[in-house]
Amino acid sequence: MTYVDGFVLAVKKDRLDDYKKMAEIASEVWKDHGAVSYRECIGEDMDDKGFCQTFPAAFEIQEDEIAVFSYIEYKSRDHRDAVNEKVHNDPRLEESCDMNNMPFDCKRMVYGGFKTIVEF
Repeated sequence: MTYVDGFVLAVKKDRLDDYKKMAEIASEVWKDHGAVSYRECIGEDMDDKGFCQTFPAAFEIQEDEIAVFSYIEYKSRDHRDAVNEKVHNDPRLEESCDMNNMPFDCKRMVYGGFKTIVEF
């Protein structure tokens, strides 16, 4: 079964192009180091359906922000650890963003590694 790193964050709508450029570089870095797939997805259907909490509510997404759900897929946990070690030593990531002027609040980003239990 595959392994997945997942992220949820709030991006300022007027900085979405900046975020997309940063994400495109990140996707190249992860792909170059062996990730199986890399996805960056922006919220589209975020209406309250009445049966669960929405991303905007859970993450206190403001009117000037958009929810982003991202995930990176790997062959296994060991593969993920090896890929991420290479990624974190790749200078392209640091060069692609200014930590003092990010298009999102890093402190509100949520991250986790997930073991796949159902796959088709």
